[in-house]
Amino acid sequence: MPANRNALVRYKTLDACLRNRQRKWTLDDLMESVSEALYDYEGISKGISRRTVQADLQLMRSDKLGYFAPIVVIDKKYYTYEDPNYSITNIPLSDGDLLRMNEAVEVLKQFKGFSHFTALNEVVQKLEDHVYSTTQKSVPVIDFEKNEHLKGLHFLDDLYQAVIKKQTLQIQYQSFSARLPQTFIFHVWWLKEFKNRWFAVGIRDGKGNVMNLALDRMLTIGPAPEVDYVPNQSIDPDAHYRDVIGVSVSENLRPVRVKLFVTRLHAPYVETKPLHHSQEVLERTDEGIVIQLRVQHNFELEKEVLSFGEGMHVLEPERLRRVIQKRLQAGLDAYKVVQTTSNS
Repeated sequence: MPANRNALVRYKTLDACLRNRQRKWTLDDLMESVSEALYDYEGISKGISRRTVQADLQLMRSDKLGYFAPIVVIDKKYYTYEDPNYSITNIPLSDGDLLRMNEAVEVLKQFKGFSHFTALNEVVQKLEDHVYSTTQKSVPVIDFEKNEHLKGLHFLDDLYQAVIKKQTLQIQYQSFSARLPQTFIFHVWWLKEFKNRWFAVGIRDGKGNVMNLALDRMLTIGPAPEVDYVPNQSIDPDAHYRDVIGVSVSENLRPVRVKLFVTRLHAPYVETKPLHHSQEVLERTDEGIVIQLRVQHNFELEKEVLSFGEGMHVLEPERLRRVIQKRLQAGLDAYKVVQTTSNS
């Protein structure tokens, strides 16, 4: 066990002894109590030395741990706290502590929209009460991207518990392309978030292909106890998404070399926030840069390229180049239709 944890056990034990004024504590008594605590909590049976306990008492008195413990020795023999109300658990927070706690609270609060963080919400509330009762509430300095109005977020807890407890679910689901919803048995293996949208990843009962189910397309979910859960035994999520942008992974597609030209205006954004971990710069010119990725051609890749508009265009492969060109032309045609309609 790490030494710092052993030290924490020692400090807490000494604190409990020194707060107990119903008994007089000699150095030998403190050594015995600390030795018993180390055995009970850490399984350490060799006891504790006199020198270690003396060093702990001196450290608690000092400012190194921030305790400033008012430890006194009565009759040159008995140890106690001069202040009967003192405890190392009641030490005041410094301004730096309050600032760090306040920032930590703001970070933790980003998860409050998800039901499977209910227990964490209680912890956050306690931290808020403590921090804000001690210092004036300040404006958050960290703001995460979030959308608490996304459909399906209330399913997160059931899906999370299904993964943890290895439970099979029955899901009613309607994709964007389906006219009617489907109901099927699903084995959830993990949860995936991409661009603020959540997906349950796993397999349908009786089928072997890994699927991504968007939570916002789920209508109902419930337990399916009559069907044994099929666990994930071979797929590592990191390896699964290694060759894609987003969540759409095809078992039949190999990653291809994608060469993109990025204009000078957009190049800094692409270099500081790469589209994919395989991204590398092949060429730099006054007009911009040429980058290369090795990824599957999926829907998310197309959306990523299209999001840069005129700031990025495809050099290779030809198939992706044609697809992007066609989609851009369709968008341009849509604007022409809108313009014509507004003038009529």
